Amino acid sequence: MDAKEDLEKHLISYSRYYTIKKENVTEPFYCEAEFLSHTEKYVLVKAAHIADIDSNEFVYFHTSENLTLEVMNSCVEKAWDTGMARVKPYSGHKNSDVTVVFFSDKIEEEVFNSIKKVKKYKSYKFSLWGYSHLRVVIKDVSNGRISSNYQGRVLKKIFE
Repeated sequence: MDAKEDLEKHLISYSRYYTIKKENVTEPFYCEAEFLSHTEKYVLVKAAHIADIDSNEFVYFHTSENLTLEVMNSCVEKAWDTGMARVKPYSGHKNSDVTVVFFSDKIEEEVFNSIKKVKKYKSYKFSLWGYSHLRVVIKDVSNGRISSNYQGRVLKKIFE
């Protein structure tokens, strides 16, 4: 199984909760997924509105035959910039996370060593208007090895 076939297998599970886009995708990504959640809190009747809560996630998938450190870093920067441009913080915004998932047939060892150091965080009005985290996960399809940064550790089980 190559990287694209493995990614397509995982996209089936993502399609239940995420809107997946394969056309007009930001370069150099294979596809994008978007999760938008809006919740309202009120007392007894909807007219007694208390709060809005928005939680979003923007996922960027990248496939390659050989993943190098330069490619990973450029993709992470591109995903973070593109994802942050889509964030619209306001008083009811909770979080908007950006996730980058790499599927590759071969991954250089330095990529596995440096992924744990990848960290990006942004708060809006001292977190009163929410925050954003960057999650990064890489999967070497040839041997099934998976690694992630600290925020992406919760996603490792999904890709095993």
